[in-house]
Amino acid sequence: MWRNSATVSFSSKLLSYSSSSANPNYFHYASAFSIFSPNGVVDQALSPSHQRFYCSSAVPSPSPSSGSVIKLGFLANKSDAYLPLSLKARDAVQLARHYGRCYWELSKARLSMLVVATSGTGYVLGSGNAVDLAGLCYTCAGTMMVAASANSLNQVFEINNDAKMKRTRLRPLPSGRIAIPHAVTWASSVGFAGTALLACKANMLAAGLAASNLVLYAFVYTPLKQIHPVNTWVGAVVGAIPPLLGWAAASGQISLNGLILPVALYFWQIPHFMALAYLCRDDYAAGGYRIFSLADASGRRTAAVAFRNCLYLIPLGFIAYDWGVASGWFCVESSVITLAISAAAFSFYRDRTTQKARRMFYASLLYLPVFMSGLLFHRLSDNPQCLAENPNRIIELPSFPEVVTESEEDDQKKKVRYVTAVPQGRAPVAYASIAPFPFLPVPSYVDQ
Repeated sequence: MWRNSATVSFSSKLLSYSSSSANPNYFHYASAFSIFSPNGVVDQALSPSHQRFYCSSAVPSPSPSSGSVIKLGFLANKSDAYLPLSLKARDAVQLARHYGRCYWELSKARLSMLVVATSGTGYVLGSGNAVDLAGLCYTCAGTMMVAASANSLNQVFEINNDAKMKRTRLRPLPSGRIAIPHAVTWASSVGFAGTALLACKANMLAAGLAASNLVLYAFVYTPLKQIHPVNTWVGAVVGAIPPLLGWAAASGQISLNGLILPVALYFWQIPHFMALAYLCRDDYAAGGYRIFSLADASGRRTAAVAFRNCLYLIPLGFIAYDWGVASGWFCVESSVITLAISAAAFSFYRDRTTQKARRMFYASLLYLPVFMSGLLFHRLSDNPQCLAENPNRIIELPSFPEVVTESEEDDQKKKVRYVTAVPQGRAPVAYASIAPFPFLPVPSYVDQ
């Protein structure tokens, strides 16, 4: 619709009134708004009315005489003033839509939103009893910015490869809809803004994970795609970091419980991409990428790798239950959906056809949202019910104050006990604090 090097020129003489012209109400449209292309050709995607306007503006307007006076909005014929303003407003809207569409495609917005979903899930899982909605929004926004930056840089580096592939040749950079410096500026700006947002509103650990993931994706995984098939496994690491980022943003630390979803994402990505690589291997070969399926003419090794990684997903439901992350119902649901994707992978292994590969690809698309939804729905917070369902594990309970009044004279000074870590077979550690400072506990030996 617009050429990538189109230059928009707004003249300082918006409304000029020429006293020497035959028509005193003459309005110089060319000096009001001009769009030039490098070769003087108007884009054919524009409407006929726009083309007529641009063609007329391509001719330089006559320079006004010395007696010309610039007047703002004072014309005898008001229609002459409103016409170019309406056209300019329409052109501004079209320009905004054009670049908005380019930014959307550069960011791979749908893929970035999936990354945001995994990061948000990690944040909720790491929040415990209460979820900070503002913190969740800040984390998701920062993650979206960093993911958009990484995807944009990926397209900048792969512009020549994308131009050779049917699936990617219409992207903004190969199609010439946006210039490379413009895309680099966009990627750098949103990447820096997203990292800064996470550092200010979450914590430095989350910001560090985001920045390191951007570097890993744009500067390690992207060039590795043209060097060695191991890029698939490096890309799986990149996809596993966002939920860990969300967990770190909520809890301020990385723990074993926070690794359930990242591990699931790592193993899930392998069959997902193996199915995609098998379906598009001719296109990947034309683009010059070194993917695993290109060295496997029969597809047997590709299907075997996909099936093996599906099997690795089976224990995750049991581990989530054993570690107290989710209830027993999640263990059942996770086993069912994992067996379903494993069955699709095994079917592809036995009969390596495009139809079976596509079925496994669709099964992988269904697996991830179901797994994350089940993990959120059946998650266990740090509460007494969690201890009752898993009595053999060590948990950290929230502070449940128990008020103990020693006498009527001490009603204003109440001893408060707090129970923290409760390992099995050990006595609880008691703390007591005296009002009005209940949040500064001191050791108490009353119950020892």
